[in-house]
Amino acid sequence: MGLSAERLKQTKSVPLRGHEKNEVGENMLAADQLPEDVFGAPVIHPELAIQAYTIGLFPMSDDRDDSNVHWVDPIERGILPLDDFHIPRRLKRTVAKGPYEVRCNTAVEEVIRLCAADKLGREDTWISEPIVEMYLNLFDMGHLHTVECWQGDRLVGGLYGVAVEGAFFGESMFSLERDASKIALVELVARLKIGGFRLLDCQFMNRHLEQFGAISLHRVAFRKLLDKATAVTAAFPETLTERERSQFLQSRSQTSNTGCSMALSAGDEANIQPWNTGSGSFSAGTS
Repeated sequence: MGLSAERLKQTKSVPLRGHEKNEVGENMLAADQLPEDVFGAPVIHPELAIQAYTIGLFPMSDDRDDSNVHWVDPIERGILPLDDFHIPRRLKRTVAKGPYEVRCNTAVEEVIRLCAADKLGREDTWISEPIVEMYLNLFDMGHLHTVECWQGDRLVGGLYGVAVEGAFFGESMFSLERDASKIALVELVARLKIGGFRLLDCQFMNRHLEQFGAISLHRVAFRKLLDKATAVTAAFPETLTERERSQFLQSRSQTSNTGCSMALSAGDEANIQPWNTGSGSFSAGTS
């Protein structure tokens, strides 16, 4: 599903007005002032998108055919603390066995479209064509990255997100084989740690993310972390050595993360949030 009408009531959709300030005092452009492509669809400038991410906003559409883009600013924001990322015992053993070949940034558009694919049983998705085009432009600028799980020449799972300095904004993931999206998440966190990132945003909390140590923060606290993260220079490593991967796995605790008690339950809406495998978003719970 995309962002439901009920969910829009619970979050804050921020219009980007030209020559006006949004709620945190940043000058931004209105969606109706953006240029259109030859088919009449709005074009989201990647520079505008980076500015929005930097102040804590992220884009969503109501469904795959929606030409409108909502800039969403949730009151409660989910994050995965990089220093306290928890890998369940069984998954750690699976990752160590290496059932899939892990690649980065080799099938960007395929990953994005598989995250939105109706063939995976999703009735709808928040990933519309204007958002896909925005992501591809961000990749060209070096701001978007994928982590991909391959079984031979078949892409069986993966995720993607947006990087701005030391902050990484998890957007969506998919899985066609057992544990593929979970392994991609572990590989992502290993790269973020090694690359010097300070923040991994997962947008909305759900019970699946809690198993990895996700916590929920008020938007004010989130923005403070975001400000610190975007003041740090980080680099996304496309490859890991076996030693780096092994050291990362060994560094992860096998006990429950103490931050989990801070998380807010997403309840029945856990399956319609970003980072949720069942809706074309980022959750590692159902692969």
